[in-house]
Amino acid sequence: MTASTPGPMTPVALPRGVLILVGLAAATVSVAGLHGVSGILGPAFLAVVLCIAAAPVRSVAERLGAPAWVGTLLTVLVVYLVIVVLAGSMVVAAARFAALVPDYQDELRKVLDGVARWLADLGVGNGQVSAILDSFDLRRLAGLVTTVLSGTLSLVTNLAFVVTLVLFVVLDAGSFGRHLAVIRQHRPAFVEALDSFARGTRTYLLVSTVFGLVVAVVDTLLLWALGVPGALLWGLLAFVTNYVPNIGFVLGLVPPAVLALLEGGPGLALGVVVAYSVVNVVIQSIIQPKLVGDAVGLSASVTFLSLVVWAWILGPVGAVLAVPLTLLVRELFIDVDPNTRWLRGLIGTSGTTASDPPDPPTTTSGS
Repeated sequence: MTASTPGPMTPVALPRGVLILVGLAAATVSVAGLHGVSGILGPAFLAVVLCIAAAPVRSVAERLGAPAWVGTLLTVLVVYLVIVVLAGSMVVAAARFAALVPDYQDELRKVLDGVARWLADLGVGNGQVSAILDSFDLRRLAGLVTTVLSGTLSLVTNLAFVVTLVLFVVLDAGSFGRHLAVIRQHRPAFVEALDSFARGTRTYLLVSTVFGLVVAVVDTLLLWALGVPGALLWGLLAFVTNYVPNIGFVLGLVPPAVLALLEGGPGLALGVVVAYSVVNVVIQSIIQPKLVGDAVGLSASVTFLSLVVWAWILGPVGAVLAVPLTLLVRELFIDVDPNTRWLRGLIGTSGTTASDPPDPPTTTSGS
């Protein structure tokens, strides 16, 4: 009697609910891991994004016939210049605000007296009014705003690490093309995803820079016309905070609004808030997200949600790099696989963009 030969085993498909639970569990573990190494991951990704943004400098130098080392040197200098501008503008803004605000103690007292009378007219007790007003201290306020502005320096907190990593990435960039050519032979979809991420990141940074310059010029002229001290500095701050999607203008509004309140009273402060709101909300919260979404294929709602999620995972650097990080996740986990590419319709805008991956060619197999 002979034993029957077992047939080939067929894979058992897990229920869809189990797959979803496993996916959610894996995502939770991944997010926790990213949050745990945010102090390294944030500056590292910032360095990579800066190098991607400056990569055309090397290409232009090569097309002009310059030696390879010249292109490398120019790229490094451009990236370092960006880092200096980011860090320097925040440091100067924080220092300037901290130096100006304590000189307005008398003006603050007048404003608080007016607030006290208004609260008393509303029926608020004297004890409550005194407790509220006693909590206002310009030195404390200056320290708080300085801390908030300086907190954005977490983009370059580990400055030595960022500077060093930028140098090595730029030095290695000359051989990236050869490495990617080898990888493309085996994983063409993966290389196309990386290329698409780089193109989308440069497009996003270009659009954000153009709108940042427009906002900075308009805000500077408005503050100068209203007589707010340090108009040029606050315009520069508006340009830097423009890289934070949707809510960046709020960070740039606080210092000039407070100074306007102390310099000219509630009327001037209200004028600054209204002017900033009209200009920045229309440009940064309506026009810019729409154009950015059309350029990189992300809807305005997804852009805002990515800001919240990445800021929670990586801190302030995550807020600034929210769109590039989301583009990287989309390219590596959605666009790279034809079976999941349909998900792009849920997170992107209608139509196609320059970074859209090509559909894989269909092949027919003969018998």
